Parts: sequence; C-alpha cells; structure tokens
Amino acid sequence: MRRNTQQIIGQGKKTKLVLEPYQVILRPLVTEKGMRRSHRDNQYAFEVNPLATKIDIRRSVESLFDVKVTKVCTQTRQGKSRRYKFRYGKTKAWKKAIVTLDSEDRINFF
Repeated sequence: MRRNTQQIIGQGKKTKLVLEPYQVILRPLVTEKGMRRSHRDNQYAFEVNPLATKIDIRRSVESLFDVKVTKVCTQTRQGKSRRYKFRYGKTKAWKKAIVTLDSEDRINFF
C-alpha cells in the first residue's frame, strides 16, 4: 500500500496521513440488507480504511463514483473470537461506512 507524504498542520507540528481515494474505500459491502437500503433509502455500505475520516470517505466516493454525497455514517466493527481446531484466534477489526447519496444519484455495482 503506497502512502503519500505527510502534511504539517498548524504550529503543533501535527501530521496527517493523506490517503488517495482508492486507498480509502477497500470494497463495497453487497448484502441483502445493503441492497434493500440502496433501493429504499439510497444508502450504500463500504468497508473503508480504519485511518479514514468521514471527510476522506465523502471525497473518495464522490470522486470514484461521480455522485453527490449528502451524509456519511461510520462504524468501527470489533474483531470476534474464533476457534480453528485446537487454536483460538481473533478476526481483524474493520471500519464500515454507510454513505447516503443525493436523490438523483445511484451506484450500480452489477
């Protein structure tokens, strides 16, 4: 994964990682619930980079899919404990974004 150089913001020398649009959105979440939301409420779900903010997600969806975003909601999903034969492990934590589009815009995954 290629990362851009860091920007210096303000006097406190805080750095912010700048992600490209294709680095923010990892994959669309195509589920039965997601399809119902897309038809009824014009909302789409994506798995996104855990470092991405709502503003990053809005910009990347607008640039990649050529649509107008009205609202972005995010969730951080915690990993679950799993067992495989005699070993215990944990699935990775991931970030989910539910994006609401303008009434005229649609995204076609198929």
